[in-house]
Amino acid sequence: MAGMNFGLLAAYLLLGSFAGAIAGLLGVGGGLVIVPVLVTLYHLQGFSVDHVMQLALGTSLATIFFTALSSGLAHHRRGAVNWPVMLQLSLGIAAGGWLGGVLAVWLGGVLLAGLFGVFELLVAAQMTFDRRPSVYRIAPGAARNAVAGGVIGAVSALLGIAGGTLTVPWLVWHNIDMRQAVATSAACGVPIALVGMLGFAVVGWQQPGLPAGSTGYVYWPAVAMISVASVLSAPFGARVAHRTAQRRLRKVFAVFLAFLGVSMIAKSLLGS
Repeated sequence: MAGMNFGLLAAYLLLGSFAGAIAGLLGVGGGLVIVPVLVTLYHLQGFSVDHVMQLALGTSLATIFFTALSSGLAHHRRGAVNWPVMLQLSLGIAAGGWLGGVLAVWLGGVLLAGLFGVFELLVAAQMTFDRRPSVYRIAPGAARNAVAGGVIGAVSALLGIAGGTLTVPWLVWHNIDMRQAVATSAACGVPIALVGMLGFAVVGWQQPGLPAGSTGYVYWPAVAMISVASVLSAPFGARVAHRTAQRRLRKVFAVFLAFLGVSMIAKSLLGS
């Protein structure tokens, strides 16, 4: 593809494979890995520093759309998706996802990198100590789900993630079965990614200095390679998950996330 050598092509494919395997292995969204690595790869390709962070977020959401669609359909075939709750959340997700895309451009790449780094450190801490919400509340109503969906959609679009780290705790906290919460969260990833991706594409439309092959802040060559590799590798991660101690895996991945979080904060402080 234009503007890429063999090394970069391989890097995109490896990134997609790793993100897909991690998603299948631990049930976390690939955006936590995809965004910081894309920032580095975009710098190597010589993309404008002014657009690198937004391009990473928009591209991450575009890849998540395809993987979330695949995952959501798989959970639906097993009858695990709570569709009434998913649709209630989606009402807020649509508005929140669009707002998150707009905020991402308004905040700028330097501040976004810092926010993303802090979020990764928080997720790493949660995975290390395995803090889970108490299950004692009744199922949320339509209005509360819509408001929660707005917050989840905005934060997810702002950080280029599928929102599972927010959606699953919200559902579990309201006494929804963990398996159903994960399945419903996977289905919610589709509208989160779709609205967020469209938001980044529109607000970045005709911005000067964007690379060839992009629509606004969505870089399609990366989307294609990461999506294909992640969809193919996710089943492998799921198979390994059934044979490996999850607690140890979560802690290893938490260390990796902490490293990525610190690197993103460092980039923010250095202003690049």
